[in-house]
Amino acid sequence: MNSRQIIIVGGGAAGFFAAIAAAEADADVTVLEKTSRFLDKVRISGGGRCNVTHACFEPREFAARYPRGGQALLGPFQKFSASDTVTWFESRGVKLKSEPDGRMFPITDSSETILNCLTDAAKKAGVKLRLNCSVESIARNADGKFELTLAGGEKISADKLLLATGGCRAAAAGQLVVSLGHTLEPPVPSLFTFQIAAPWLRELAGVSADAEVSIPATKLRERGPLLVTHWGLSGPAILRLSAWGARALHDFNYQFPLLVNWLPATNAEKIIQEFQTRRATAGAKLLVNVPLFPLTARLWEQLVLAAGIARDTRWAGLTRAQALALAQQLTRTEFQVTGKSLNKDEFVTCGGVKLAEVNFKTLESKICPGLFFAGELLDVDGITGGFNFQAAWTTGFIAGHAMAA
Repeated sequence: MNSRQIIIVGGGAAGFFAAIAAAEADADVTVLEKTSRFLDKVRISGGGRCNVTHACFEPREFAARYPRGGQALLGPFQKFSASDTVTWFESRGVKLKSEPDGRMFPITDSSETILNCLTDAAKKAGVKLRLNCSVESIARNADGKFELTLAGGEKISADKLLLATGGCRAAAAGQLVVSLGHTLEPPVPSLFTFQIAAPWLRELAGVSADAEVSIPATKLRERGPLLVTHWGLSGPAILRLSAWGARALHDFNYQFPLLVNWLPATNAEKIIQEFQTRRATAGAKLLVNVPLFPLTARLWEQLVLAAGIARDTRWAGLTRAQALALAQQLTRTEFQVTGKSLNKDEFVTCGGVKLAEVNFKTLESKICPGLFFAGELLDVDGITGGFNFQAAWTTGFIAGHAMAA
């Protein structure tokens, strides 16, 4: 075994993947996790199913799904891509499957499968795993080794050190980075849902639709599944919008107008033509009882009422002014967002170690030789759909091999 000691701070996806890569390359590796459990985000992600990666196998196209860090990840994705992730897990007995939206999960639909695979691979490779080990400080000694002081006062040393502590929301995680000479881009949430107080919207909790969402005064616009919740709006379209707009929405203090187009496949002119057809073919029927495809009956009813049209209005009695108001409501519903709710399964931050300070061929620090980074501690974040885990696997794999070399 390689006599050099490698210590990895952080027992999440990136830390474990780096530890396995380094140990399988014959290095002496110890993982320090400050909590009482390893791989917590793996455990809860994807509603407990673990969205391992995304079925997009062209590196440039994959890198385009990162609001921050995509350019820096282009080279690493050439070395370890989503297809390599699939092969890595399958070679260890875990088959993955693709869903229609491209997300990839273990065929067991259980995150425990991924968690057990990683834990078994680490143990088999000889990785030493330590829980409840919070690192208080790190210093370089005269011969270049890293001296780590743990919370209980224990001191351990390492020849190579990897920080994979996740998004630096906690001041302590960021402080370790800064103490070693690095700069942090200020962290802000980058995957979150929108709080909206409109009472009629809250009555629709559980309803979903394919919609386009946009934020006036910005270029932010996304189309995809939209989910109405008890507190406002969620779903992939909102999460993608929050990722691309993370810094702008933080600057707005999470209070801004949001436009929703419930019928993005058509336009207001065609919608009004359809209303005229309904007047002729369903004139005696109540408006609220004859929804436009593909809107659900509940959503259609609330949109009609929100447009100021009485519940007992029949198609034959729809005035031109009402038709225009309803077409506007269907294509440009305006909500006032009053805050954010963190999406518990996908909590990600943008911000972290400045990318210019890291060599992405090895994930080694350009400032502090022997120091490496992986995962969300870097100023890298992807949209929802398996992209953040892929960044963890890729950066962990490359850092692990580089440390063992």
